[in-house]
Amino acid sequence: MGIRVFIVDDSAVVRKVLTDLLTGISGIEVIGAAQDPIFAKSKMEKDWPDVIILDVEMPRMDGITFLKQIMAERPTPVVMCSTLTEEGSKVSLQALSIGAVEVVAKPKANLKTSLSDASAELITAIRTASKANIKCAKLKKIPSVSGGVSLTASTGPRVSSKLTADVMLSKGSSRHAQKAGAMIAIGASTGGTQALESVLTALPVNILPILIVQHMPEKFTRTFAERLNELCRVEVKEAEDNDALLPGRVLIAPGGKHMMLQATQFGASVQIKDGPLVSRHKPSVDVLFRSVAKFAGRNALGIIMTGMGDDGAKGIKEMRDVGAKTIAQNEATCVVYGMPQEAVKLGAIDHEIALNKIPEKIVSHK
Repeated sequence: MGIRVFIVDDSAVVRKVLTDLLTGISGIEVIGAAQDPIFAKSKMEKDWPDVIILDVEMPRMDGITFLKQIMAERPTPVVMCSTLTEEGSKVSLQALSIGAVEVVAKPKANLKTSLSDASAELITAIRTASKANIKCAKLKKIPSVSGGVSLTASTGPRVSSKLTADVMLSKGSSRHAQKAGAMIAIGASTGGTQALESVLTALPVNILPILIVQHMPEKFTRTFAERLNELCRVEVKEAEDNDALLPGRVLIAPGGKHMMLQATQFGASVQIKDGPLVSRHKPSVDVLFRSVAKFAGRNALGIIMTGMGDDGAKGIKEMRDVGAKTIAQNEATCVVYGMPQEAVKLGAIDHEIALNKIPEKIVSHK
């Protein structure tokens, strides 16, 4: 039996387009659709789906309220449809913090054409959601490493071609090693916004510089960074070209651009650069990790967290090969144990640990 999907959207056009797109896709079965959560709930009670595609703005009950009900009463993987606007990104992050597994872009115009163009992303989101550990997708709290609490995630675009970090920068050599001082590099995807919020809100202010790639589209990363900056004691910002690595600062790669560590006689900073998708993502964890291996060497700590696919596995192996310490989030606490699992398979990981142990490892890294 395939993945059983139910669509909740107030637009009859969207419901029809999504149903037509998904009908006939191997391993996916649309079992129903409804124009709002009230109708949806009565229909789903008779045949509960494996994955729910949920609109945000609907009559009688909005998608966020319905999502809260689902997670409280019958936790189910949910893919949210949201517009790619500043307001849309805020609502999407709220949905992810409540327990949604994925967010896909919903265009404002040319629905049929735009949704058809995004079909590959939607299908991947549905398949990812169906494999999610939904208990881990719900809101968690982690004790602070000296006070603080937490929160949730989204993934970036996916295409069929798969390039490596070679298209952005070459591998390092011994002459490149350790130009940058001690620092932390983190990569995450599905489930990552929740996991990252959990970790970062638990950190004290005097922490080593942290660089993060979280798979997210443009407009989402700035909103995500601003949200974290309000919650955390450390400074969190969406990275800009030539931003310096500073104690107590966390830089998040902007959606749609790659972020790389660079080091000169003037100190360590980040380079923000456009380019092709690497490991099917932009920003790519592999690109960040390769640059850290090249310019920080054994001074770095690499952490690969919850996410679908294998982006970051090769990069963190390169970090370990040059003497960096490496950590993977363990399966029990991942929403999707894809990226960490691939890194473990490559022999790239020193330790697999639970999400709530990661802040301690960050604080103890020198």
